[in-house]
Amino acid sequence: MEYMTMASTAGGPRWLTDEEQSVWRAYLHATTLMEDHLDRQLQRDAGMPHIYYGLLVQLSRAPRRRKRMTELAKDAKITRSRLSHAVARLEKNGWVRREDCPSDKRGQNAVLTDEGHAMLTRSAPGHVDAVRQAMFARLTPDQVRNLGEIMQVIATGLQPEDTDADLPWLR
Repeated sequence: MEYMTMASTAGGPRWLTDEEQSVWRAYLHATTLMEDHLDRQLQRDAGMPHIYYGLLVQLSRAPRRRKRMTELAKDAKITRSRLSHAVARLEKNGWVRREDCPSDKRGQNAVLTDEGHAMLTRSAPGHVDAVRQAMFARLTPDQVRNLGEIMQVIATGLQPEDTDADLPWLR
């Protein structure tokens, strides 16, 4: 993507500076490469994309390894439709099952099965290795701390407080 570097005109857009554009491109490049790296590793070692692994992790951390589908979509930052498709694939593999929510007849819970937990347990060491090799092995302790602080500032700024916000997991 090209982003204009020219100075803003009266009333016109304020374009990225050369430094901002360089940082933005580096961010996009690194995050695209990281996601591809993790996807390839998980496809090769576990037969699943990175997003499915993330869903299994979310469920493994939930009480009784179950979570409402709407909460799972919110935590994964994906649309309910995309989550439903992903959970259907995980169900087909025997790693997740759906059950009716006892407190809300319209709601459903996603439940991590014993087979899903076993798959996650087998997959986690390779995934952690891939993350460590791709990211943390390349950074100094100060860079790790700084990156964590920076990402927290960005995430906090992007997390809307308005419950009527147009968020993927509400669609």
